[in-house]
Amino acid sequence: FFLRFTLSGVSITSPVALETLLKNEEVQLEQHYRSTIQKLYPHVGQEDENTDRGNWSSKREYMLSMIGYAVGLGNVWRFPYLAYKHGGGAFLIPYTIMLAVAGLPLFFMESSFGQFCSQGPINVWKAVPILQGVGITMMLVSTFVAIYYNVIIAYSIYYLFASFQYPLPWSGNLPFTLNTVKKISNGNLLTALCFIDLTTILYTGPVVWHLALCLLLAWILVGAALFKGIKSSGKVVYFTATFPYVVLFILLIRGVTLEGAKDGIEFYIGSKSNLTKLTDSEVWKDAATQIFFSLSIAWGGLMALSSYNKFYNNCYQDSIIVCITNCGTSVFAGFAIFSILGHMAHVYQRPVSEVADAGFGLAFIAYPDALSKLPISPLWSILFFVMLITLGLDSQFAGIEVIATCLQDAYPKLLKSKRGIVTTAVCIVLFLLGLPCITRAGIYWVNLIDTFCAGWILLVQYVIMLYVLPVSNYLVLSIILVWSLYTFTSPTYGSVAYPDWGISLGWCMTAFCLIWIPILAVWKVYKASGGPWQVKQDVHVLSEKKVLIIFKEFFIY
Repeated sequence: FFLRFTLSGVSITSPVALETLLKNEEVQLEQHYRSTIQKLYPHVGQEDENTDRGNWSSKREYMLSMIGYAVGLGNVWRFPYLAYKHGGGAFLIPYTIMLAVAGLPLFFMESSFGQFCSQGPINVWKAVPILQGVGITMMLVSTFVAIYYNVIIAYSIYYLFASFQYPLPWSGNLPFTLNTVKKISNGNLLTALCFIDLTTILYTGPVVWHLALCLLLAWILVGAALFKGIKSSGKVVYFTATFPYVVLFILLIRGVTLEGAKDGIEFYIGSKSNLTKLTDSEVWKDAATQIFFSLSIAWGGLMALSSYNKFYNNCYQDSIIVCITNCGTSVFAGFAIFSILGHMAHVYQRPVSEVADAGFGLAFIAYPDALSKLPISPLWSILFFVMLITLGLDSQFAGIEVIATCLQDAYPKLLKSKRGIVTTAVCIVLFLLGLPCITRAGIYWVNLIDTFCAGWILLVQYVIMLYVLPVSNYLVLSIILVWSLYTFTSPTYGSVAYPDWGISLGWCMTAFCLIWIPILAVWKVYKASGGPWQVKQDVHVLSEKKVLIIFKEFFIY
């Protein structure tokens, strides 16, 4: 240092001059270091606190990404139907209780873990070695869900393209009626547009080429948004996380001005609320399940997204905001959905209960049919399906982020500087794995994966997590898990039952996701020093200490 300044002719005449030179040199070296890091790792910004993984460019991008991840298709096509089915406004009571007892604590726990460790779901659980298999299960569940979730987005894209014509293809030119809507039989809207054979899963048939192109487009959108990780996806969510609210507001304003809208809202959450439904255990189970699905807990996405936060970010406040926004969106979406379904019931001169549906029946059959009865129907159809696409993309971004983050955390030296390549490779592989879901029997595979990989399997993870990381609501979740297993019935799609080999395949997918939890637990106990009882005690003591340290850090801040 002195030789360089001496040879350059700079004279150091006083300690103050030396201190100034040292500070300038330190600033230059810091700038050079950060610029070098940014060249080697494009996903790391010059102002990032974490120079290994990078941070969110702004707090807004993180909050929009979390809201976009939590607010998904289930808020629009599942919650309104559950509310109508389970007593209308009365359903909000168990829904709110489950949010406070289980949803918010688990959401905060996952967010704080990811932020504290700055690691993805697999590496986070190194803090509790006996539960490291939970991280692998989270990644596998996110992988299975990502496969079929993009197929739903592909359906939405195809419907969007089909909406650019007048009259709409489903406005009466196709042989389907309300009867076929309810029975999900041959000739309905989804079958006719997408060439799906609902007679049996045994005949897979060829890939439907137009759905394959839509699926490819969906994966291109996901890959492009995540090519530079959170630095690129953080910019995309400014549109994808806010546009659904604009559409819901427009649909609500249009819906409440239609004849019959009042009847739809009455059925949804109006004066016909049935408080006696609260004595039904199924209502409480569905409320808890909807909270878990809606907040996307135990899928790994919360940990992956929060791992890019700065260390002292107030994630407790963030968790409250996201959870309340998510649940508020569910209630708000119900008004937009049921106001137009009420008009549809008025047009057909039927009760609202005969036109209301959930899942695919609502998004791709009942609601498009209702929109076709409105003036300028293509406009409303376009807005609706663009909303579904943006809702799906936000959740899909986080799912792929889980996979990419886990891979980069597992092999940092090899993959750290290759974020774009990792994202592209993941999207290509999942596109190929999703091709069976767009065959003539593809809807069966989508429903099968949804039932066995994104269903009650998540409850197992909640109970396991809370057993080692003690939380007062462990008993509540245990009861819900036992009740879910007790009332489990073989899945069907409409009136078509799955064959035995299909059910067996579903259980194999479930076992493949869950088996890593006991395998790694046994392996960690075997490799640990001391007897099993001592290891168990040590795990509980260490877990409680680490949890206390985490929460102490954030609450002190």
